[in-house]
Amino acid sequence: MFLKLNHKKLEIYAATKLFVLECYRLTNHLPVEEKFSLISQIRRAAVSVHLNIAEGCSRKSEAERKRYYEIARGSVIEIDAAIDIANELNYLKNFQTDKLNETMVTCFKLLTGLIMRKTAY
Repeated sequence: MFLKLNHKKLEIYAATKLFVLECYRLTNHLPVEEKFSLISQIRRAAVSVHLNIAEGCSRKSEAERKRYYEIARGSVIEIDAAIDIANELNYLKNFQTDKLNETMVTCFKLLTGLIMRKTAY
């Protein structure tokens, strides 16, 4: 917020920020009894995605950067699994998931691209 660093200009940084916000919107819709379970897990994993992008961008070595991107992508997959459970429990029946789905897929694709590239930044 206060530092003017290059990673803030990256498409992946903006995409993961939107993804975090969508995850928070989803968790605001979940039942209060999930506060210390699904809600906490989804929120921590979502913030982890965004923070791993920021930290990975600061690393000098390509291998180190890619490792942070892999961790971020793993957190996206973790959120997808948690949302699958929420759906099976019928928590999402009155929640529109289109925007969340769109941001998740975008983040996954961008992270995969960063991981697969020769130079990841």
